[in-house]
Amino acid sequence: MSEIQPLKPLKTWSHLAARRRKPSEYEIVTANLHYNDRDPNAPYELDPGMFMNEWYKKNTFATPLRHDDWNAFRDPDEVVYRTYNLMQDGQETYVFGLFDQFSQREHDKAIDPRWAGSLARFYTPARYLFHTLQMASAYVGQVSPASTITNCNYFQMADSLRWLSHTAYRTKELSLVFDDKGFGVDERRYWEQDPAWQGFRELMEKALTVWDWGEAIVVLNLVAKPAIEESVLRKLGESARHNGDTLLGLITDAQLIDSARHRRWVSAFVRMGLETPGNLEIMRGWIAKWEPLADKAIEAYCSLLPDVAEAADSAKCATREFRASLGL
Repeated sequence: MSEIQPLKPLKTWSHLAARRRKPSEYEIVTANLHYNDRDPNAPYELDPGMFMNEWYKKNTFATPLRHDDWNAFRDPDEVVYRTYNLMQDGQETYVFGLFDQFSQREHDKAIDPRWAGSLARFYTPARYLFHTLQMASAYVGQVSPASTITNCNYFQMADSLRWLSHTAYRTKELSLVFDDKGFGVDERRYWEQDPAWQGFRELMEKALTVWDWGEAIVVLNLVAKPAIEESVLRKLGESARHNGDTLLGLITDAQLIDSARHRRWVSAFVRMGLETPGNLEIMRGWIAKWEPLADKAIEAYCSLLPDVAEAADSAKCATREFRASLGL
């Protein structure tokens, strides 16, 4: 009878052992955390016919966007919950420092009333738009097949909430100086009825009904978000500076720092996706399907922005340059 040999203890988690080095904090707390990829017939370890199992099998496992191992994805910035909070605590300190400094200087009292009307139309309703980004990022993260991809979307979701909060804070401040512009009162009417917002409202309401994970991540991060960032952040910031509103320009600059980080992980995701034959054509097909809606939204918003020449053409060109930089 052979002697039973004791198992040799592992020096690290089995799924990280192949790297033959001490795993980083990022790898330990981020990689291979999902349990619902172990059984392709019952992701949630209940009846295979249960609603969520059927949903996940159809919209995550059966997406045409394929890769042999999505768990191999890594965020180039290696953001984890701890470092995200450290990093964004600094960002929030900066933004609220802006609020305090400009408030002490009575910045809003120096705003031209006509520009205040533009803020009521083009800026403060954006909290509805940022909330759609928050919801879309939450869904894509929830149904992502790898925890490293989920994390990127969840931190992006948190950034969208921060943008929303900045906008809400400024809405209240502006309402205290301009009580005749509808700040805090008319934003929903602008969002639902004003021509400037109807393109983005249509784009995001339709994007929020895309259940297939592959299409949803492409639509959100390669079409919708770039259109919003180039219009409602970059071009609005330019318009603000041209109208003496340095504060809004600095706020949108800070938000574009978040956007740049989002684009870094999306770029890494696309590079990984393109390793699989056929994914390039699939991604291009989805982009071609959704790009006209994004262009329509950019046109509707940017063509009405005050004092930014050729804003719509410039914003659309920027979105295309981003996608082209990824080989799309």
